[in-house]
Amino acid sequence: MVEWVEYAKFFAGLLSIVNPVGSIPIFINLTTNQSPAERHRTGFLAAVSVVLVLGVVLVVGEPLLRFFGITISSFRVGGGILILLMSISMMNARLSAVKQTEEEAQDAAEKDSVAVVPLGIPLLAGPGAISTVIVYAHYESSLMHYLFLGAVIGGVAGVVWISFRLAPLIASTLGRTGINVVTRIMGLIMAAIGIEFIANGLKQLFPALS
Repeated sequence: MVEWVEYAKFFAGLLSIVNPVGSIPIFINLTTNQSPAERHRTGFLAAVSVVLVLGVVLVVGEPLLRFFGITISSFRVGGGILILLMSISMMNARLSAVKQTEEEAQDAAEKDSVAVVPLGIPLLAGPGAISTVIVYAHYESSLMHYLFLGAVIGGVAGVVWISFRLAPLIASTLGRTGINVVTRIMGLIMAAIGIEFIANGLKQLFPALS
């Protein structure tokens, strides 16, 4: 049985990777021509897309790895490296190219609807979040475990919705410096998660290291 502390770690880790507060400047920039009602709808749809994408990954992620013959140990190491690279960008208060390249950002600025792409995917529910969900889903195969993970994903999506709904207020209160500080803290948490994933994966791949 997975202990409650693991679900708390999953929530903290997933929230750090999704980083809704750090995405607020991008959200404001992409919705600058929208009315308040349209902006609220965009934020809501972005949160829903996070639930749908990560919910699907929760169910089909591990079977998909088995289909391609990828062990969870190898995936832990690969996912950990990915999260570590993203965390380094966040600790420098930059958006990682893993989440969005300059070309993708330029393309997003030309879109009329930005809720699902690029906000939901890949800015929020990107490779790092997907990797984290798959790794934690592997801890146990019981229905209750999956329900708890689903509840955590829903909680993170709720934080996304609230953050985007209050985006102008949060942006004016924290300012760019405050948002960068939050992003750096989230990046530090992400770095610890990435290293833990790598260490546990290497222990499983090379038992002699244990």
